[in-house]
Amino acid sequence: MDAPKEDPPHLRTLRKLVNVMTVVFILGFITIVIVIVMQFTRTQTVAMGPAVPELITIPSNETTSAVTFGNGWVALVTVDFDGAERIRTFTPEGYPLQTMDIEISK
Repeated sequence: MDAPKEDPPHLRTLRKLVNVMTVVFILGFITIVIVIVMQFTRTQTVAMGPAVPELITIPSNETTSAVTFGNGWVALVTVDFDGAERIRTFTPEGYPLQTMDIEISK
């Protein structure tokens, strides 16, 4: 019997390149899946609205559309069921400071 022949050098190089390409393809696919999952979970979190500090309570007929924090105060932009918007400011402990109605000209 003849001894098995060794592959030519260019075939070994080609085999290595195909293996490297396979690994890069798999890593790229995993990266794309991770990015899509991260964007989907980010979209779900943003759609739920901003996080309101637990100490602050707003009327049950209003929803929060924005929250901002200042030095010694917290401001919420709220919208009621009729579409009226307000800015409500609170102390960090949750005590109300001021309420302002917002009228936006359209």
